[in-house]
Amino acid sequence: MSILTINNLTHTFDGNVIFEGACLSVNNGEHTGIVGLNGAGKSTFMNILTGRLIQDDGEVKWLNGIKRGYLDQHADIDRNQTVMEYLQSSFKQLYALNDRLEQVYTSMETERDADALDALISRSASMLDELTKEGFFELDSEIKKVGNGLGIGAIGYDTPIAILSGGQRAKVMLASLLLSDYDILLLDEPTNFLDVEHIKWLTDYINTYKSTVLVISHDTDFLNSVSRNIISVEGHGIKKYSGDYNRFLAASEINAKQHEESFERQQQQIKKLEEFISKNKARAATAGMANSRKKQLDKLEIISKPTVIYPAVFRFPYVNTHSNEILEVKDLVIGYNNKPLLPPISFKMSSETKLLIRGTNGIGKSTLLKTLLRRIPAISGFGSFHINAKTLYLEQDLEFYNEEESAVAYITRCYPRLDSKAVRTQLGGVGIKNDLATKPICNLSGGEQVKVKLCALMQKESNFLLLDEPTNHLDIKAKESLAEALIGYGGAVILVTHERAFADKVCNDVLDWGC
Repeated sequence: MSILTINNLTHTFDGNVIFEGACLSVNNGEHTGIVGLNGAGKSTFMNILTGRLIQDDGEVKWLNGIKRGYLDQHADIDRNQTVMEYLQSSFKQLYALNDRLEQVYTSMETERDADALDALISRSASMLDELTKEGFFELDSEIKKVGNGLGIGAIGYDTPIAILSGGQRAKVMLASLLLSDYDILLLDEPTNFLDVEHIKWLTDYINTYKSTVLVISHDTDFLNSVSRNIISVEGHGIKKYSGDYNRFLAASEINAKQHEESFERQQQQIKKLEEFISKNKARAATAGMANSRKKQLDKLEIISKPTVIYPAVFRFPYVNTHSNEILEVKDLVIGYNNKPLLPPISFKMSSETKLLIRGTNGIGKSTLLKTLLRRIPAISGFGSFHINAKTLYLEQDLEFYNEEESAVAYITRCYPRLDSKAVRTQLGGVGIKNDLATKPICNLSGGEQVKVKLCALMQKESNFLLLDEPTNHLDIKAKESLAEALIGYGGAVILVTHERAFADKVCNDVLDWGC
């Protein structure tokens, strides 16, 4: 049974065609990954599915009565609640019923009329039966089961939402979705703020989840594990492939090659027809044949030109430290408000070390990087870079001083000595070409924003890169290019990432912290 039907979906954004005549059907119970290059339109597609964006034309039809749950990592939630109160709100009707039951019990204690008391007893029994049937008395245990699976227990259930980081809030919102009774889950990059252990838990949970799941993710291992189908947003259309991500890759490569070959053959055919028409339309003896060829040409169903993919090429200019050892960390204690997150830590790095910092989410990996860079004061101990160290830092959170400025304006502001041509060239090198370079940054996809940040880093010489979840939002080709750049980089790297395959390619050392 189809739970979602899309017919002739057409939509443009900022003058660019995103979808044109796209069609799709999603069956009840399917677990489907949504993929596409950065900027292809995945987020636009998700916004249309959730009703946050109205398409220009076409039909998006959900099965009547369908309840949809959407993971929006940028949603604003009630910050006055604790984590537990927010998670319990997924069952607010049951908690409200329990409150009413408590009120009935209170009334029973003071009721003196026998008939009224009998009515209260009957009412309380009915309410108790309903709560028991709905599993109310096991709810707190179920909430903690899901919460602990996503690492929320380490945050603390009594913690106010107001003091959580963006990543922690995203985990709490994901837990709320999983606890709720939805017919379909729409998940946008659910693994971005999860560590390996919690991604494994989420994978197992989704694989036993009976309802429909549509998930956008650039984590190919995760997609391979949870997807039975793949929806590819490509070439102004939406194509559905059967199988996991690996099968999709193989099939899409074949389809792309066939599409390109068909396009080239048709272009040759069109050229021959046009040449024949041009040569023969003016001569009376051959005008009929020319007219026949013109009708043949007009009836051709034109094959769209293969999508031009602008590859992202990353390169980080290196300057030598002329020293083997570049960082020493001794008895370093990190935390906030003089409250340590973990016991003291000590380690050393050579100028060629590419170190993966591995540990559960919320343990303080981002805090460690900021402490080393002295953006956050250490509680005690020290982290000391070599005097010739030149560090560059990519933060996990994609924050821009002014999201209304363009990528060109951003790079120009960061590096005013670069002329406009040089700025365009640098952005083009990471795949931010043409109108992408002049759009407001807030209108770029998450992957495109990461590329802009990386482009800015590439304008400085360095010998030490500190990268906090650099692959979040990057498509597979951009991740491959970034991995190649880091492998070839002559300096040291500290990498925080939840993508094991990426880390295995890049890193030659691991720090298991807090494990």
